[in-house]
Amino acid sequence: MSRIGKLPITIPAKVTIEQKDNIVTVKGPKGELSQYVDPAIKIEVNDGSLTVLRPDDEKQNRAFHGLYRALINNMVIGVSEGYKKELELVGVGYRVTNTDNLLDFSLGYTHNIYMMLPPEIKVETKSERNKNPLVILESADKQLIGQVCAKIRSFRKIEPYKGKGIRFVGEVVRRKSGKSAGK
Repeated sequence: MSRIGKLPITIPAKVTIEQKDNIVTVKGPKGELSQYVDPAIKIEVNDGSLTVLRPDDEKQNRAFHGLYRALINNMVIGVSEGYKKELELVGVGYRVTNTDNLLDFSLGYTHNIYMMLPPEIKVETKSERNKNPLVILESADKQLIGQVCAKIRSFRKIEPYKGKGIRFVGEVVRRKSGKSAGK
């Protein structure tokens, strides 16, 4: 039995879960999310908890068992608490500003990079003196916020010699020593 798939999901008080035609919809105070579920996987809702069941031990059903349990759990957490990611821009002259959901990055290229975020994501930027600029993203959808963070990080990957680039707050970067001294 899947160690993740067999765990029950506790449903918070303000969250409702509906299943119709292999689509699971989760509604809560932070929004509404939907996810397709394979017809072989069954979902049972019992007074405050949700259980994901599989019909047999076929390899595909075992894989789907843990997958759909994790996806539904992420949706329940997202609509009840939400997800928050903080990115910092490390480098001289790196700046970011936002106008509603349009981000304007100045990352040392000859041009600025503009990125329009989806409406499901709330964005905030902070630029304080003697601190790295921050981009704070909030959303109920874990997959969407992760994808947006990956796209933002791809504008300036972290380089290992000086540690410059876009990183998560608190992320540890392995540094290289660089050239050694001559003979």
